[in-house]
Amino acid sequence: MSGNPKVVNAFRVTRALGIPDAEIKPVLKDLLRMYDKKWELIEEDNYRTLIDAYFDSKENKGKEEKREAMELDGSERPGKRLHLVNGRAAVANDRGKKPIAPHLVSGDRKISIGNHKKDLVIPKTEEGTDTISSSFERAVLVRRPALPDSSRGSTGGNSGSSSTEVGRSARDLTCGDNHVSRPKNRQCGTERSQADLNGVDSSCPITCEDRKPVNFFRDITKSTEKVKITLVDETGNECLPKFNYIPHNIIYQNANVNISLARISDEDCCTDCSGDCLSVAIPCACARETGGEYVYTPQGLLKEDFLAACVKEPEVHNFVYCQDCPNERSKNEYYPEKCKGHHIRKFIKECWRKCGCDLSCGNRVVQRGISCKLQVFVTPEGKGWGVRTLEVLQKGTFVCEYVGEILTNTELYERNNQSSGAKRHTYPVLLDGDWGSERILKDDDALCLDATSHGNVARFINHRCYDANLIDIPVQVETPDRHYYHLAFFTTRKVNAFEELSWDYGIDFDDHGHPIEAFSCNCGSVACRGKKQNGRKERRGKRFVLG
Repeated sequence: MSGNPKVVNAFRVTRALGIPDAEIKPVLKDLLRMYDKKWELIEEDNYRTLIDAYFDSKENKGKEEKREAMELDGSERPGKRLHLVNGRAAVANDRGKKPIAPHLVSGDRKISIGNHKKDLVIPKTEEGTDTISSSFERAVLVRRPALPDSSRGSTGGNSGSSSTEVGRSARDLTCGDNHVSRPKNRQCGTERSQADLNGVDSSCPITCEDRKPVNFFRDITKSTEKVKITLVDETGNECLPKFNYIPHNIIYQNANVNISLARISDEDCCTDCSGDCLSVAIPCACARETGGEYVYTPQGLLKEDFLAACVKEPEVHNFVYCQDCPNERSKNEYYPEKCKGHHIRKFIKECWRKCGCDLSCGNRVVQRGISCKLQVFVTPEGKGWGVRTLEVLQKGTFVCEYVGEILTNTELYERNNQSSGAKRHTYPVLLDGDWGSERILKDDDALCLDATSHGNVARFINHRCYDANLIDIPVQVETPDRHYYHLAFFTTRKVNAFEELSWDYGIDFDDHGHPIEAFSCNCGSVACRGKKQNGRKERRGKRFVLG
């Protein structure tokens, strides 16, 4: 069975969730038998059925083991052990004893145990019967019906929580009811009230295990993307991110983004085209911006020469310097510092809404949105959340674009000054790809993207100096005005399945006046720019200690 490529792919997915092959194999066999070996039902939604079946079997097994432990617990007298036979209480060694009342009357005392909501009910005797000796007191185990799937969000909290209260931390993502939290442990040191224990000895084996709960979201996009993007935390230690998922950029307040058909001249679009522009021998007017050739291949990948030129740009230090830099002006309006320079960027111009071709045109790659299978996960290197691909990505593949609120530089600076020193989870992006073409740029034309509160999956992509596997490229979609554009991520090389995605934020770790304080870089690159900064901090710390 293990030699089957379908089985190998299934094991690869479950291993990423920390599930041993030996435990998932019998579950997979049962599903194949149940579905008559129809793999498409198991492979759907990235093996969601298989993963659910595994965790369900673990939960059922745990409940069965606890029930058997209660039945076989030698610390209790034989007369007080619990037995369930055909759903009714069976009393051991009851020969010669008076019968217990067949029904439960009001006023019976219930004993609630843990989070499984099992009740030990000590029934009263019927009228006219003699009182049973306390040494032969019997307990009837009443098991409540299984909770619906929505109750799986519980992580071992208060036993009195209802199913509607379970897993409400999932709302931080505002992703709807698609959160699954598998309870694998109970909180250590959790205080239990007398009402919860209700007479049960605290030495009862309701203890915590070493494993942490697994948080899993089926789709963080709220169904706004063509593909589902899952989120998984195998450690159980990371706080769920608080943000609102949006698939497109949105203006915060003052940003000047003028999108209109009137701004697109007939010479800059292909109104006479139809279908796929790449299928025509002669490139249309939309290819004029990139030297008369399309930058995409018929397979939807970036052409090698264009990608190589984009990757080479930061290395050759093609900078342009503003006479009156909006970035520096936002820090100090009256005494701004000199411009530190902006990269001269290559732009991609896709076909616009005014063009005659359809959405499947080969020159509308970014407009069609995300098509890769991505997953947000907790990185093992301690970098917090990250993004990995669940499939192999070829070199030049479009992954996603950076989506967030469109702010002016002044709005960004004011927003960060009002953040009360709280640490940010994202790094804003300056849309400065064409700032050097104008002598003086107004504040409402100097724009940036901030995905802290509103953004897409790109907000989780981590930084890596120099040799990241993604590169950000400006893309014109709605307007020829380069004050605003889309920032798209393409792979710089072949990326293997389950490999983390990264891009170079372009951070100057020596710029202490930047509105966002530079983080301590843990990218692991051999050309890490943060090593120099971290070394200075360590030396300063040592001098302070020895001082």
